[in-house]
Amino acid sequence: MSKNEPKIQIIPLGGLGEIGKNMTVIQYEKEILVIDAGLMFPEEDMPGIDIVIPDITYLKENRENVKAILLTHGHEDHIGALPYVLQELNVPLFGTKLTLGLVEGKLKENKIKKNVSMNVVNPLQTVKIGNFTVDFFRVNHSIPDSLGIAIHTPVGTICHTGDFKFDQTPVDGKIADLHKLAELGSKGVLVLLSDSTNAERTGYTMSEKVVGATIEEIFGMAKGRIIVATFASNIHRIQQVVDAAFKYDRKVAIVGRSMVNTVSIAESLGYINLPENMILELDEISHLPENKIVIITTGSQGEPMSALTRMAMSEHKKLEILPGDTVLIAATPIPGNEKLVARTIDHLFKQGADVIYEKISGVHVSGHASQEELKLMINLVRPRYFIPVHGEFRHLIHHANLAKEVGIPEENIFIAENGRIIEFSKDGARFSGKVTAGKVLVDGLGVGDVGNIVLRDRKQLAQDGIMIVVVTIDKESTEVVAGPDIISRGFVYVRESEQLIEQAKDIVKQELKKCQEENITEWSSIKSEVREALGKFLFEQTRRRPMILPIIMEV
Repeated sequence: MSKNEPKIQIIPLGGLGEIGKNMTVIQYEKEILVIDAGLMFPEEDMPGIDIVIPDITYLKENRENVKAILLTHGHEDHIGALPYVLQELNVPLFGTKLTLGLVEGKLKENKIKKNVSMNVVNPLQTVKIGNFTVDFFRVNHSIPDSLGIAIHTPVGTICHTGDFKFDQTPVDGKIADLHKLAELGSKGVLVLLSDSTNAERTGYTMSEKVVGATIEEIFGMAKGRIIVATFASNIHRIQQVVDAAFKYDRKVAIVGRSMVNTVSIAESLGYINLPENMILELDEISHLPENKIVIITTGSQGEPMSALTRMAMSEHKKLEILPGDTVLIAATPIPGNEKLVARTIDHLFKQGADVIYEKISGVHVSGHASQEELKLMINLVRPRYFIPVHGEFRHLIHHANLAKEVGIPEENIFIAENGRIIEFSKDGARFSGKVTAGKVLVDGLGVGDVGNIVLRDRKQLAQDGIMIVVVTIDKESTEVVAGPDIISRGFVYVRESEQLIEQAKDIVKQELKKCQEENITEWSSIKSEVREALGKFLFEQTRRRPMILPIIMEV
């Protein structure tokens, strides 16, 4: 590539090799557009972490050049990092009415008072942003108002599918814009970035309408209360539950903060239709007969603090599971949440509920395209280059293989990782260096202040506990005046391990004496010697490695 030739760069900052924290940078010369800003939920090896967001160091370094953030839809893994990103960057947002309504709710919840420029766009709308011309087109997903994005640049057109599937009978009647995709394909697309979440699944993803029929069938058979757990953002699913409740003359209560917020935003914007007097407060619903009650709740992922989990554990203030309740878990466990979901289901059965969940019924369909739809997307768009996005590494590989099957040359397929720059020009495409990318951990109010060292300490504390050694030393003579005293937490119970503790004290005394003889007076050196000797002794005796914290006081 010659130096003066116009180039476009695509830089994924999140969403590759992982499910969640989706974020992609499109850069032409010095102008930058960002697609999505999502979060990811912590993995098992991240004790105490609330959420994980992308590292936006590159965007902060180039803040003057960031022209806009384009949002494909309102799921947490696409908008969840915005409260943190917008504190660092002052950039306009572009998204549909529902997506921006959900973003506004998130900013309020996080007490972000900044005046953010929010620009509502509709499918088939074109927006000019700097040197970019941006087209939005409708796709189907498990939340209304989902968009794909086509970015026209002087080098060529970049097409990003967002999360999508092709649903021929969507609940709201709005099918994906196949005409627009075909039109883009006939005009020529430089590169397609396509959702890989379901690249392992053969065939087609079923329509959301199928779930509606199953829900109606279950409502027709249920004798007592019906409790439905689903994602708060799955507005079509909530609408189908409300429709079934209306058909069977039941009243509905909505439980869980995120569920209440989402339903209220969706209703105020006209995305959900709630018949008059249908929705009651939780206190009001308790006066109705059990066969007239439906409760829609959060907790389909077994989250420990969610309403459904607290009900299953008999810890909810206002609701308890009654024998004869029908509990419908209308969601698939996100990878990593399987154990939590299974535990919740077990507890619900113990309480006497009849639990219907995805493995044994048709109460959930995916919002993502399966293999045949992924092939159809590539065939409609007919891109020159292809980048699979949104998925763990195996999903990206499967998707790349599908692209090869439908005729994309292997050298034109880029399996990237977060931070890799992919550069395109009229001459060709190549990997071109890296930028900073990775995980920023959010713990309470701290953003990024918990790193690998703190996590390592937390894991060690969780696995083997801590032993604190307290010694008081005379400043002048360096003689031990008091101690050593030993405090153990999460390692051994002192009263039951008196012999071990006494031996540990002897080891510390010997080490302090040795330091005195060798004239070692630096506190850090003394602590290091004590830690090493005690650690070696404890491992020999217990095969455990607790964190050892020597505290030296001088008088």
